[in-house]
Amino acid sequence: MNTRSVTHLLLDYGLVLLFVLVAIESAGIPLPGETALITAAVLAHDHYGIQWVIVVAATGAIVGDNIGYWLGRIGGRKLLERFELTRRYSERALPPAERFFQRHGGKTVFLGRFVAFLRITSAWLAGISRMHWWQFFAWNAAGGIVWATGTGLLAYWAGQAAADAVQRYGLYAVAALVILGAAAFVTLRLWRKRVEARA
Repeated sequence: MNTRSVTHLLLDYGLVLLFVLVAIESAGIPLPGETALITAAVLAHDHYGIQWVIVVAATGAIVGDNIGYWLGRIGGRKLLERFELTRRYSERALPPAERFFQRHGGKTVFLGRFVAFLRITSAWLAGISRMHWWQFFAWNAAGGIVWATGTGLLAYWAGQAAADAVQRYGLYAVAALVILGAAAFVTLRLWRKRVEARA
């Protein structure tokens, strides 16, 4: 399959691929869901409407997280109790986890959407800890919508700014944008590490 064919596949089925990647990542399998959202948002200038990128990503996040929640709720404890080592650990860890999710579950589910490790695990943890589903659903939907809107619009505007700058200023703009992008990436990574350390 040549590059042109791959490009056509991405453009024709990009929103489907975005939904699948975001949903599977949210359900608990580490896939590049956020990268797919950023890529789709940049492509939205010429190929998709940004509103559809946001709707598809938010829907994928909500659906995937709910799958993860119910997997954790129905099978998580059975899996933990199946092995001696995990059973002993879960007997000590689950009661405080349940208390934590009763107090801070909503915030954890909402903020988990913005932290790489929690984006994959928070739905399972909420299900295993028996957080009330309606509470999980409300915070999860809010987090998914804010994440998809914020990340999608940021990537969309950054992509538009990059395209405009390259048209106006040429290669100097590309070099400046690469430097600015690298600085923004490093700053974002440092901020996320700080948030993860607090969680």
